[in-house]
Amino acid sequence: MCGIAGFVGGTDPEGAVRRMMTALARRGPDAQGLERWPGVVLGHRRLSIFDLSDAGRQPMLSEDRSIGVVFNGAIYNFLDLRAELERQGCGFHTRTDTEVLVHGYREWGIDRLIGKLRGMFAIGLWDQTRRTLYLVRDRLGVKPLLYSDRNGYIAFASTAWALASAGAAGEIDSRAVSEYLEFGYVTDDRTIYRDVSKLPAATILEWHDGALTQRQYWQSTQAQERGPSLEEAVEETERHFLEAVRIRLEADVPVGALLSGGVDSSLVCWAIAKLGGRIRAFTIGTPGDEADETADACRTARELGIDHEVIDVSPEDVPGTGELVTAYGEPFACASALGMIRVARAVKPAATVLVTGDGGDDCFLGYPEHRHFWWAQRAAQWIPARAAHRWLAASGDLPRHGRFKRPGHFLDYATGGLGAVARIHDGLPYYRRHGLLGARLADAHVAQREIPRSLDSARRLLADFIEYDRRTRFVGEYLTKVDGGTMYHALEARSPFLDQELWNYAQSLPYALRLGGGLKTVLRALARRRLGERVASGHKRGFSIPVQRWLAGKWRPAFEELLDHSELDRQGWIRADRVRERLRSASEEGSAPQQLWYIYVLEAWLRRERVAVTEPALANGTRSAV
Repeated sequence: MCGIAGFVGGTDPEGAVRRMMTALARRGPDAQGLERWPGVVLGHRRLSIFDLSDAGRQPMLSEDRSIGVVFNGAIYNFLDLRAELERQGCGFHTRTDTEVLVHGYREWGIDRLIGKLRGMFAIGLWDQTRRTLYLVRDRLGVKPLLYSDRNGYIAFASTAWALASAGAAGEIDSRAVSEYLEFGYVTDDRTIYRDVSKLPAATILEWHDGALTQRQYWQSTQAQERGPSLEEAVEETERHFLEAVRIRLEADVPVGALLSGGVDSSLVCWAIAKLGGRIRAFTIGTPGDEADETADACRTARELGIDHEVIDVSPEDVPGTGELVTAYGEPFACASALGMIRVARAVKPAATVLVTGDGGDDCFLGYPEHRHFWWAQRAAQWIPARAAHRWLAASGDLPRHGRFKRPGHFLDYATGGLGAVARIHDGLPYYRRHGLLGARLADAHVAQREIPRSLDSARRLLADFIEYDRRTRFVGEYLTKVDGGTMYHALEARSPFLDQELWNYAQSLPYALRLGGGLKTVLRALARRRLGERVASGHKRGFSIPVQRWLAGKWRPAFEELLDHSELDRQGWIRADRVRERLRSASEEGSAPQQLWYIYVLEAWLRRERVAVTEPALANGTRSAV
């Protein structure tokens, strides 16, 4: 787990990479490295996980220096790949997963190499003989990788701020600001800066002499109409899951696990115990909060016989927006990210790798909307096209509150499909209703609201939504939250549910099997078998941060102070006077709408952005220089 950077072309590639490495210091506090070829520089900030000696430093080179690699992530099957390469005559000098990439590229080429990898990764590989740069991102997009291709050069890094600090980013993009105000994050389709792109998940980028091409190397499996019995699915899921956990326990540093009272993390800890792993599990306690899961987690830990520590967190312990905007290179208003940052800070003294239950709901369909959309999809099969057309034409004039709200939305989904789902979200319409948008956002829109509504989409709604959600919320919010929050405290998060083999198997299971017995039917059946009814029937709670209540209360003075000299207002993004009016109303009601939270975070991010770009060492809380 690290921070990576590179620059090919330009007038001062080494200076640019040095600035990026400074900006990435928190992602890799253990070591730093830089390698040069004519017009090419690769840089790396290291968080040591495998082979803690200096032999594991990056950039890692072939013996003749014709190949250089910088790598962020973990290749979980690297020992198997190493054995295969050794049989082909390759000699290894380290016990790192990175060296497998160097030899694997030489023996197999980039496409065969990537096809063999099992893990999470962002890779930059320079082939000096071919004068070609390859950038590769893992199948699900767990690890971030951004690049800028302009003016005859290409630059890449792990964060947007790193690229901006090197002068490789354009101005703030109004389309990205619109998207942020809609969702609270910027999706993978764009970045907060013009001229900077996020490499899509499961993609290989190839750059040679200014020409850039991309190709997708993997696609997720699709749900089958027919499949195994529930008993067979549970057996096969358990097999895949145990293997996914086993390979994520490999490390040369202390490994911990996150344990809540829920199904996913409890299964992770059960698997670790079954495999004989001796690690400590951590539970974040919120004494007095109705969502506190300490009692359930402690009971699970006792039953499993694992080492367990409860870390109590009070509201005073929760990071503020200063840490939030520093941890993420783009504006990011996921409230639970504050909890993720706090968890990472608490765990870091005892562990460098943290195994989590992230992704279980996405992999095995655990969100309420999954079941709602499945029901709507089934209903759509019986709705005549003429009736659907009439409903869509008239639905805009019908009430969407009180007892009419849920039935109305359900009919929207069952007749309009994904286009209807995307319009339900109250993002930009809220700002327009209350006159909050400034002149630069007068024509603000997001492409997601332009998805056509159709009965055809309704009849395949769950499949459409899963793919849409994977490209937006899953990678843009959920994965970003974990990566940014843990890496802010130099902690590597690993989730077995994001294993490609387990993911492919789960995605192939029929929807009726995954949802027929309730949300996450298969995982709950596995939990019932191995952990008992208490865990299997537990309700999802999660670690909540009441930012909307705090914004209307104890954080209100800080927000008003920002509004007094608002950068958003000065630059024409938001009207501060109108925001102040909405904040006053929110304070009377005791809770602010999430849109005001988004503005609060964006204001704080914009102020920090100027520092991050010009003084990256100060902005990320370090003073280290390369």
